[in-house]
Amino acid sequence: MAIKLGREFFIRDVLDVAPDLPGKYLIIGTPAVKRDFMITEAEAYRGETDMACHASRGRTARTSVMYERGGLLYIYLVYGIHWMLNIVTGEEGNPQAVLIRGIEGVSGPGRLTKSLQIDRSWNGIDITCSHLIKVEDRGAVPEISTSPRIGIDYAGEPWISKPWRYFIP
Repeated sequence: MAIKLGREFFIRDVLDVAPDLPGKYLIIGTPAVKRDFMITEAEAYRGETDMACHASRGRTARTSVMYERGGLLYIYLVYGIHWMLNIVTGEEGNPQAVLIRGIEGVSGPGRLTKSLQIDRSWNGIDITCSHLIKVEDRGAVPEISTSPRIGIDYAGEPWISKPWRYFIP
């Protein structure tokens, strides 16, 4: 039985939410035409003290959605070509987010958003009440592995070594 994940799931700390997302399903579309994909990979970004997190530079126009309560989408552009899909977590005022790095059949966050046709227009959508996108728990509890996050060498230690990437091997 599928259960839509509500606000209570997303207002937890990112280090609790991120490892719980692989194995859940990302549902996109309308009831008439919907697509669903198992989340296979996620990374945690934990607020202003995490030097790999966009919030490490404080609140800006781009990061303001990260300071909202958990359950909102944070979409941003990297390298001028790839949109990144993140889900804000935690309580309001505590900027945290989970980067969705992979779904069943699509590996890599840039390929993921391209495949799902997600762009900046999705920024700020509340997935706990949206009819366009939601996350469901279908009861599967896969084995989850961890590793350091990918592509964050700029953050330096100890941030590049933190095992905050969670994936289904």
